[in-house]
Amino acid sequence: MSTQQDYFNALERLINGKPNIVPKGSGINNDTVALEAGRKRGSIKKNREVNKKLIQAINDAAEQYKNPKTDTKDKLAKAKQKSMEYRELWEEAIARELSLISEIHQLKKELAAVKKNKVTHH
Repeated sequence: MSTQQDYFNALERLINGKPNIVPKGSGINNDTVALEAGRKRGSIKKNREVNKKLIQAINDAAEQYKNPKTDTKDKLAKAKQKSMEYRELWEEAIARELSLISEIHQLKKELAAVKKNKVTHH
């Protein structure tokens, strides 16, 4: 069996979710195909003409069979980031509110002091 055929067989196993070497659920990319074919990471070189069809097949498969675990992790990370942004906005709003309450309290005390010391003329 040729090296190219080994790569294509490995790609097929990854697509079917039945790898022999890499962990089940691994993403589909040049390195996982190479490892699944029993070769070294990085052995599928983009600049080699013989690999053009293979790389295209890998890219097509990667696009079609995106790893749902990765998608879920990405969504979770984005949601956590968004949550942190909203928390920061909320904390800033609370800080402004407390500052304004403090300022109002201080102004009321000053107003009361002015009213108490005010001399009324008749």
